Amino acid sequence: MTNHIDVFNGDADGICALIQLRLAEPLDTELITGVKRDVTLLKQVKATQGDQITVLDISLDRNRTDLQRLLDAGAQLRYFDHHFAGDIPKHDRLLAVIDESPDVCTSLLVDRYLAERFTLWAIVAAFGDNLVQVAERRCAELKLDLDDCLRLRQLGELLNYNGYGTRIEDLHFHPAALFQAMRHFSDPRQAFGSSPEVAVLASGYASDREQASNLAPEFVSPTTAVYLLPDTAWARRVIGVWANDLSQAHSERAHLILCPDGEGAYSASVRTARTYPQSASAFCRRYPEGGGREAAAGINRFPETGIAELITDFVATFSR
Repeated sequence: MTNHIDVFNGDADGICALIQLRLAEPLDTELITGVKRDVTLLKQVKATQGDQITVLDISLDRNRTDLQRLLDAGAQLRYFDHHFAGDIPKHDRLLAVIDESPDVCTSLLVDRYLAERFTLWAIVAAFGDNLVQVAERRCAELKLDLDDCLRLRQLGELLNYNGYGTRIEDLHFHPAALFQAMRHFSDPRQAFGSSPEVAVLASGYASDREQASNLAPEFVSPTTAVYLLPDTAWARRVIGVWANDLSQAHSERAHLILCPDGEGAYSASVRTARTYPQSASAFCRRYPEGGGREAAAGINRFPETGIAELITDFVATFSR
């Protein structure tokens, strides 16, 4: 019997990409996901000859060994992603739809793959992934009014917010449960208006952002800023979306947001200056467990003893 397995990042981009695919190809599958920073998800997949696996929004480079293991086992894979991939294997059972351009996300790649059948969900993901100008341009192309654009933006930000945390217990909803709650809405505007999960996220998001807004930077210059969050669940939830907020509010700065992970180390979120972009992904890949994309990247786990060195490196890299 053929098994169908969907592997997806637990953020807005991963969830919205899978919603599009399952609206186009209705199927109940095994779901493998986790917190946003859990990007080595293929290690959880057990597959045999003929199994069909769809992978969404996790770096091929970080999953290379397990990708090869699954191909060797006889599985067939579709791989959609926009993070750093490195060398992409050539295999007759691997369809790799990968684009590392700074103005795309995985859901936009799926939208292209599906000939724009569910573009509104791709717009939600683009907003959630902080590709605000791209999302607004797509809204304009569809002639959406301002209220609809705001609904799509808020939904994207809320879905993305839910993915951040060190462990599932930090989140309001397991990403698999959030996907199941959203998957039957062909129009995300209906989900925004009627889903009880969205209401819970909106309340939590407002509360967490208010607490973050009271924090002062540890270091700030005309081109860089560094923030240190407290060791709390709300801080781990808000780190990514707040980094996006800061990059929108202070587009001339690169931002480094550091947060204790509750397990004796730190996580880091990096956003480049939109007015002077450099590669956040290249910077984070200097460190173990670092990766991402050109404008937004992170380090999943970093020792406290190295924080001062990391800050110095960040300021030197992104100052001009």
